Amino acid sequence: MARRRNSGNAKQSTLFKLGYAAWGVVSGAFILGIGLGILLTSTVTFNSENVASRESIQASVPNAEFCVQYGSSAVVTDMRVFMTMNPFNVFVTQPAMQPGCVMQQSNWSVLEQQDLVSSEQARECRKRMNTFGFTGSLEESPQIDCIYRNDSEKNLFPQGKGLAKR
Repeated sequence: MARRRNSGNAKQSTLFKLGYAAWGVVSGAFILGIGLGILLTSTVTFNSENVASRESIQASVPNAEFCVQYGSSAVVTDMRVFMTMNPFNVFVTQPAMQPGCVMQQSNWSVLEQQDLVSSEQARECRKRMNTFGFTGSLEESPQIDCIYRNDSEKNLFPQGKGLAKR
């Protein structure tokens, strides 16, 4: 009687069958985990730390109706930059973001009537072709600044074939 050599094929096919089932379970769990991860991280919350839309920005401005009537709602970024000369380095503070309002130049008289801006401040700001922007509630003590409009609409990100618009 000839002996059959046991090459492990019988065991190997059983292992592969179990392996396929195990791979199916692992793959299913992996796909389910990815789906749950996407679901949990893609929810949008409208709290003060997550600005999601123009409407939520406008609603967060202290004087929203005033701002819509006389100017535009804005996100104001306060940040300080420190520059050392020897050695040359630049350090930047963590920016603080808060809602604000940019006034239209034709509506400055409203700020003057409420004694929030003096005629001298308005004259100096107008002389430099600037406008006023403020943060905080107008009824309390808002921070009002003469601000400059940056019209250099340069987009330095690649356009089209990898060339930057200059």
